[in-house]
Amino acid sequence: MGKNAVRMFAARRKASEPAVDLADLVHRLAHALFDTYRPELHYMRGPGPKWHAKHDPAPEVMHRAPVLARVRVKA
Repeated sequence: MGKNAVRMFAARRKASEPAVDLADLVHRLAHALFDTYRPELHYMRGPGPKWHAKHDPAPEVMHRAPVLARVRVKA
């Protein structure tokens, strides 16, 4: 923001207090209601592999591997 913009904002602020206050209120309300930035969607996506290694129960060992059998088809 340049110096001129700051001066213009200060002059406008002094000139019409209620209008500027109302505009500021509307702007802040709209920003609060419609702000689409959700930081929880961008980080902390869940526990990582170290956490799972420490907290998850040991996986059950399969007793046998599935057996595949040959099937003959008569033509």
